[in-house]
This record gives sequence, structure tokens and C-alpha cells, in this order.
Amino acid sequence: MVPLIFVRLGWRSRYAPAYGKRWKERFAFIDLPPSAQNGLWVHAVSVGEVLAAVPLVKAIRQHYPDLPIVMTTMTPTGSARVHANFNDTVYHFYVPYDLPTVVHRFLKRVQPCAAIFLETELWPNIFHQCKKHAIPLMLANARLSERSARGYAKVKMLTQEMLTAITILGAHAKADADRFIQLGMDPHRVHVTGSIKFEITVPTSILEEGEALRRFLNNSHVGSNRPIWIAASTHEGEEEQILDAHRVVLKTLPNALLVLTPRHPERFERIVQLAKKRGFVTVARSSGNTCTANMQVFIGDTMGELMLFFAAVDVAFMGGSLVPNGGHNLLEPAALGVAALTGPATFNFTDITRLLIDAHAALEIQNSDELAEQVIYLLQHSKERSEMGERGREVIAANRGALAANLLLIKKLLIRAC
Repeated sequence: MVPLIFVRLGWRSRYAPAYGKRWKERFAFIDLPPSAQNGLWVHAVSVGEVLAAVPLVKAIRQHYPDLPIVMTTMTPTGSARVHANFNDTVYHFYVPYDLPTVVHRFLKRVQPCAAIFLETELWPNIFHQCKKHAIPLMLANARLSERSARGYAKVKMLTQEMLTAITILGAHAKADADRFIQLGMDPHRVHVTGSIKFEITVPTSILEEGEALRRFLNNSHVGSNRPIWIAASTHEGEEEQILDAHRVVLKTLPNALLVLTPRHPERFERIVQLAKKRGFVTVARSSGNTCTANMQVFIGDTMGELMLFFAAVDVAFMGGSLVPNGGHNLLEPAALGVAALTGPATFNFTDITRLLIDAHAALEIQNSDELAEQVIYLLQHSKERSEMGERGREVIAANRGALAANLLLIKKLLIRAC
């Protein structure tokens, strides 16, 4: 197993060099001062989970200022988000590999009094070791799609063993809670809290920086008439469809600009070359070059700027949904009042997506042709896209409250543990 892990790390580091760094942490060889022990362990696998964890961790720090917090992530991008939001006010490490000796070493060094895992992060050995060492464990902001539930049901005994290690579970929605219960979770430990992701706030600085980026994309210090749309968090096999749609958009709106932001940094350069090979006049954000009037595709090849990009565009398409990846969270464009589009594969965010679609704050398209059609329509009709954006803000406002609900559960967890 260990040799295969090193092979995988080496392979991933070819495209994302950060995977080749700090690898000792993944085997729990970490330096942690004694003052940081007996604190709270919070795990958020990657960027999306970290963003959901931010308001929760900030609230915990406000209520328990003396409680040390150790945060773990699996990806370098998640690590970067932790550092960007918390600097050195929390201790960050990569999550240990789910191997018995590695997990034991991690728990011995960290000695957490309690643990909180974000969303659907079920780890057999970690959960078993937490139960063995009587470490209360909460699964917060928990979501479980029908597809994932079917997968866990195939290994029922292992799944039930993991679920017995969970002290408290705060579910996105009743449907998620029901799926966990059907898999064997004690219903008395399951609570429907709503999604922390509705607690999203838009800093004033983002709005100001978005206006500045908009001027840059227009290659002008005044006016913002160029129609701009974004395809965000795109995945393998999706960019080709998006570029096909953009070619159609350009036939009707020849000065339109596509902002294309691939999900994974190791794919950035490949997508730059793909756009150029397809004949689009292309510039990458990282190049520092001016986005001239003839530019057709702007590649967002930087990390941590997705909300900024949303603040600078007219229409947003959320990727991972034209391929069977399950989609991504539509709440960032909604919070900024940006009309949102998604493909049909949204099983990772079924409830949030359905809320926005039912409120006419988002539209579902089925393919590249429909994507082009809706982008053209929305770019040409400012009133309709503005109304969609406003309905998105209303959905977010109506669904706040998950942070307070999760904090109540966390207080119960900490009272008996820390």
C-alpha cells in the first residue's frame, strides 16, 4: 500500500508540484507544540469544504477563544484556502492517510478532545480510532447523494461500523438525514441543520475588486459594455463543450468574452493550449498580459479568485455538471446576484440546485447547444438576468440559520469532551 501511495504522490506532483511537498504530514510526521494538543480537530477535504468550514471555525473561535484548533485538508488548494482565511491562528496539516498505524500516530501527536468532519468524509480507520480513543466525532454539513448512498450500501457492515463512530450528525436536508439513517445511523444522533454554505457573505472588497477586474477585461477604464460570461470549476471533457458553446455565442455577440476557470490547477496549462488550438484568441490570468479587445477567452489560472471572477461577469455557468462529476455549489454566483446556469449532473448539490432552479434563480441546460442558447439570451436581456440574480440572493437569505444550528450541536459535543 505505502509504495503505491508514493507512486500516486509522485504522479500528482508532476502536474501539481505542491503534492510533492510536506508529504511527511500525510504519514502523521508532524510537529505540534504541546499547547496545541487537547484541542479541536476540524477536517475539510478541499476548497469547497474549507469554504463551508470558514464561518463555522470563526464562530467556534469566537465562542471558545482558548481552544486550539487543528485543521486538516487533503489537497494543496484546500491548504491554501485555510492559510488565506486563518493565517497562523489555526494549525494546519494534511490529513493522515487512512492507515491504522498512521492514524494512531496522528491522534497520539494531536490528542484532540473532539473532531468535526465536514460534509461526507467517511474514513474507516480514522473513525474507528476516534471511537477506540473515545474522541467525540461530529459530521457537520453532512450531505449524502443517492448515488453515494448506493455505494455505501454495497459495503453495509463497514458503513455501519463507521456510522456508529459518529457522535452527532448535522445534515444538509431531510433527504440526506434519511439516507444516513437508512444506512444504519442512529436516528437520535441525526439532526437536520440546513447547509452552512447558505451563510455565505460577500465582502465589500470583492465587489470593488470585481469592478476593477471588469474594467481590465473590457480593456477600458470606463464603461462595462462587453458581454462577459464565466464557465467555472470545469472538469475533464467539459471544456471542449464550453468552447463549442462560446463559438456559437461569438456568432451573435462577436465581442463576448469567456472567462474559463478549470477546477484543478494541474490542468491550467492544458486548457490554455486547448483554447488556442481551437482557434480562440486566448490570454491567461497568470501571464499578466492585457486583455485586449480582440481577446475571446480569458483563462482564470489562479487560485482563490473564483468569487472575484463571479463579481466581474454577467452570467455564470457552474462546471462539473456537463460531465458526470456531480456539479459544484451555485451559491457564490447567487450571493453576488449573478444569473447562474448548470448542466444536468448536479447530484452532489441536489437540494441547493433544486432550490435555486425552483425559485427561477438558476437554469438547467442539457448540452452545449442549450448552454450557448441561454448564455446568448441572458447576455442580451439585462432585466431578466438581473431578476434571476436578485432571486438568488433571496434564496440565500431565506435559508440562513445552519451556522447557529451547527453551533448548538458543537456546544453539546464540546461540553462533554473539551
